[in-house]
Amino acid sequence: MERLVALSELVMHLGLRATSVEYGITITGITLDSRQVQPGNIFVALIGENTDGHRFIPNAIQQGAAAIVGTETLGGIGAPYYQVDNGRQALADLAAAFWGFPARHLTVIGVTGTDGKTTTANLIFNILHAADKRVGMITTVNAVIGDQQMDTGFHVTTPEAPEVQRYLAEMVSAGLTHVVLEATSHGLSQKRVANCEFDLGVVTNITHEHLDYHGSYEAYRAAKASLFTGLAQTHSKEQAPPRTAVINQDDASYKLLRGIISVRQVSYGMDFNADVRAREVSRHGKGTNFLAVGQNYEIPVECHLVGEFNIYNCLAAIAVTVDGLGLSPACARAGIAALKSIPGRMETISLGQKFLAVVDFAHTPNALRRSLEAARNLVPGRIIAVFGSAGLRDQEKRRMMAEYSAELADITVLTAEDPRTESLDSILLEMAAGADSRGGIENETYWRVPDRGEAIRFGISIAHPEDIVIACGKGHEQSMCFGRIEYPWDDRTAMRAALAEHLNIPGPEMPYLPTQEEHG
Repeated sequence: MERLVALSELVMHLGLRATSVEYGITITGITLDSRQVQPGNIFVALIGENTDGHRFIPNAIQQGAAAIVGTETLGGIGAPYYQVDNGRQALADLAAAFWGFPARHLTVIGVTGTDGKTTTANLIFNILHAADKRVGMITTVNAVIGDQQMDTGFHVTTPEAPEVQRYLAEMVSAGLTHVVLEATSHGLSQKRVANCEFDLGVVTNITHEHLDYHGSYEAYRAAKASLFTGLAQTHSKEQAPPRTAVINQDDASYKLLRGIISVRQVSYGMDFNADVRAREVSRHGKGTNFLAVGQNYEIPVECHLVGEFNIYNCLAAIAVTVDGLGLSPACARAGIAALKSIPGRMETISLGQKFLAVVDFAHTPNALRRSLEAARNLVPGRIIAVFGSAGLRDQEKRRMMAEYSAELADITVLTAEDPRTESLDSILLEMAAGADSRGGIENETYWRVPDRGEAIRFGISIAHPEDIVIACGKGHEQSMCFGRIEYPWDDRTAMRAALAEHLNIPGPEMPYLPTQEEHG
């Protein structure tokens, strides 16, 4: 999708007055990566955690950048230069202006929280689809625009502002009217979803995660809360629904959010006082049935997603669509029932073995706890949990996740999960200390197996009939980071490979991962 916009027009959205320099210059795109600069692009130089984009301005100009935006005082660089106070805000403003502020032509639903964002976004998407709405979706897994599905990257965060705005523009061009947008804490704090003009916001929960980036739980919670405080500033739209915040009454974030939200609020939860709540819950091996009760409606819900946490995700989706958008309860029921599974979310892998094998994305302490609790309800046998904890990320959760597993699983296998430039052995040592603190005994109730493929093989090899082997932390992801290199990796492929070897039947090869010595 190509577009040309006059530089003089874009400069005004930086709060600057266009001069004779800008007239006659046509912009072909906005980028923050100097390696991706195309002739006619604006290059926005950002100062990140590890890299200062200002260093790459000469490269950007050499590749044909028509203008540069940055936060440092510079001159004589060989292209028009615009100094701004906040580079990320400028990037978001330029991207939205370049694509014609597409969010102003859509009903935008933002989904945030620590765990359950992608599932809740998919549930909302399915309900809107059941209501015959022309709906798109942008999650950390993919972007869905009509019949097209596009991968949004290696790891779990919201795409950068230029990509988000391009996706939204493509949705407008395709005639879509609604979009469900997953907003991570990084996406919110780094202005990746600025100018997305949210009409409704929903939070799943706010628990322990990303403290490596945000510095404290309070700062992390504030990043999530910004989705809701921003609802009041959304640009006016024709035929827009009432600005609505949907919040989890059973979550610790409820009191804080309730006190700072200035727009209409709808609560959900198991609590009797919640606006949307669940009654008559019955669990079975392939999901959960319950009665969703709201103001003037009751919905018999058939959810094919296992785990009590998915009751909350369904309630959140119902609150957004029925209470927030005014869709019929029948559409909510049909949309939830139509969603059979989500890639990498409690996904069952079966090659005919006599035990259950599951891949799940749980990569936070709370998500791991909830996945292991769900696993306990799926089989009468043992839980064999295989997981790791990422390098260069929140260090405290390493111990916490091992503690939960020592308490809730019968067997714990600690392994690699994106160690990056950290020592994998050191990460596993921290996790082992957590297991020890909860009565774990190494080589009896827990093992350290650094190679993730070998860890999954080991879990499969010790499984008995009616056990469950659950590999957590990677889910749908397609790579694993060792050092600074992303190696192709898919837990589902690894699980199938291990199962095929165990059953002595044809199957995929186990993906390759480097050893600790190889990646340094």
